[in-house]
Amino acid sequence: MRALWMSGALTLMLWAQGALAGTVLVVGDSISAALGLDTRQGWVSLLQNRLQEGGFAHQVVNASISGDTSSGGLARLPALLSQHRPQLVIIELGGNDGLRGQPPAQLQQNLAHMVDASTAAGAKVLLLGMRLPPNYGQRYTQAFAQVFSDVAADKQVPLVPFLLEGVGGVPGMMQADGIHPAVAAQPQLLENVWPTLEPLL
Repeated sequence: MRALWMSGALTLMLWAQGALAGTVLVVGDSISAALGLDTRQGWVSLLQNRLQEGGFAHQVVNASISGDTSSGGLARLPALLSQHRPQLVIIELGGNDGLRGQPPAQLQQNLAHMVDASTAAGAKVLLLGMRLPPNYGQRYTQAFAQVFSDVAADKQVPLVPFLLEGVGGVPGMMQADGIHPAVAAQPQLLENVWPTLEPLL
């Protein structure tokens, strides 16, 4: 009887640990999908490794798709929330919206809806900001960058202002296309995210 009780208690403890730890869902584009790299080298995989090494029981689900836009992420999000029931949602979208010259107002609306859907599902949200190359014009690039801080302020969610800080335009940190971070940049991407992410765990 005692052995049975101990077995049941252990099962309950393990279940409780998993329930408390939960899932970290990353909804992003090629930056988080590690386009051009082995996905095990990407910053999202490095995040999972850091969590394990740090004694966190969280599981990271990388739902990032290369080429995705904020509209695509918004369309995919309800099914992802239902399937994974995450404790934390990391939103890394908008770069492709900007590269395609889509209206910043549309991006802002999509990101706001993604935050609302995530919080309604009981998840915390971390928003990762992006910036555009200067050849898109000062007016557009400023309006684009402002979207992320506006959404974060309006929805009161934490923001990493620029995911590619210390990476974009730095020799050796980008792949040949000049758009996607190289292997050497992936630890820096994680370092850019971690200080804001850790308190949410």
